[in-house]
Amino acid sequence: MFFGKKPLSETLLNALIQQVADFYQLPANSVKNWFSQNKQQLEIHLPFAAKTDVEQLQTELQQILLEHDEHKVSLAFHTQIKRLQTKRPAIKGSGNIIAVSSGKGGVGKSATAVNLAFALMQQGAKVGILDADIYGPSVPIMLGNKAASPASEYGKIMQPIEAHGIVANSIGYLVPEDDAAVWRGPMASKALQQLLNETEWPDLDYLILDMPPGTGDIQLTLAQNLPVAAAVVVTTPQDLALADATKGIAMFDKVDVPVLGIIENMSYYLCENCGHKAHIFASQGGEKLSQKHALPLLGQLPLDLHIRQHADEGKPLLIAEPDSSISQHYREVAKSISKALYQEILHSGEAIDVLLVR
Repeated sequence: MFFGKKPLSETLLNALIQQVADFYQLPANSVKNWFSQNKQQLEIHLPFAAKTDVEQLQTELQQILLEHDEHKVSLAFHTQIKRLQTKRPAIKGSGNIIAVSSGKGGVGKSATAVNLAFALMQQGAKVGILDADIYGPSVPIMLGNKAASPASEYGKIMQPIEAHGIVANSIGYLVPEDDAAVWRGPMASKALQQLLNETEWPDLDYLILDMPPGTGDIQLTLAQNLPVAAAVVVTTPQDLALADATKGIAMFDKVDVPVLGIIENMSYYLCENCGHKAHIFASQGGEKLSQKHALPLLGQLPLDLHIRQHADEGKPLLIAEPDSSISQHYREVAKSISKALYQEILHSGEAIDVLLVR
């Protein structure tokens, strides 16, 4: 319901709602609750991270307002992300926990997880990352703060490490760099649950969980015992990686964690000199996998020198080169993930809050 000095006509309001619904290919009934009017300002509360869409949306909606002789109405966009209800009790401040998984190592899962965290942040979300790869924690290196250590008042609750606008925690912050975590599965699983539960996460929209590679005891325990909202599976196009990615999808299916889609990493190599695109690890593997499991192919990311360089140097790609084509690609993938999770909320039958005007 709309109040204020001059409520918009129902015809105009429906036209605006339909424009946004068409833009995102969503039902108009789910979009109408995004709108509220505060005097001469129309506010649109996006329920997923899509900041890069605002400029185009504003242009399209402003055109409709002008066609209806509404010259004084201004538009304001906000990001208001809802949390998906999970079977396990929520962890304070963690928001939607999204597991980034791979069936095997060496597919660039951790670099993808870190870059997705920053991409979600640049799309307007509040984001954290938990490095759950207890035997090979690499997030501290990629964030450029491997010497950092979480502060802990009274030795109980840890404060996550802030890095370039996101927060993080990792076993790598707690164990000396040259030491190895020689723990059996149950002990490692318990340590990771403590790491998640005993970190004072701020009020996040998303917590990216960089899962250990594989589908063993640790991965299964994490998926079963943590309030994971959804998962994303990272693979390369080659058959060996696809076979293991299939096992990862099956694992999440068995524990009732929705898989939002597949990211094909190292999809191709684009020569910087001649522009030739070479499919070093085969081609169309991610597409075939997505079709087989009826899952979205969220993105096809290139094998690129800059991704590796920035990861090794601790200067995240999306911070160091935010305007690069690869950074733009990551932001599109992040938006797709965020939207897919919102659609999970719609399909779950949860009520979407109606936004009332101030």
